[in-house]
Amino acid sequence: MCIGIPLRLIGVDGVLGRAEDGTVIDLSLVPEAGPGDWVLGFLGAARRLLPPEEAAQILDALSAMAAALDGERLEGAFADLTGREPTLPPHLEAALAAGLTEA
Repeated sequence: MCIGIPLRLIGVDGVLGRAEDGTVIDLSLVPEAGPGDWVLGFLGAARRLLPPEEAAQILDALSAMAAALDGERLEGAFADLTGREPTLPPHLEAALAAGLTEA
């Protein structure tokens, strides 16, 4: 399984960006990215720009996952998911409503 990682750019040279952690990333898919922007890095390429709030949520989730693997308690982790019922993505909701799949 591959996981997208939020990266904050500190420099851009053509189609290559350098993140705060030293990662060099291909920006071909997000040519509008510039220093200070957050991108979602996946397999060496930036897939899309991220709002800072979303980047923080992803980083928090990755930290919680690492903590869980270390046997730590996850109090407060995944705050955006607590206190609500899970929902299906819109395309699956439509398929379910059309009777094309089972719940």
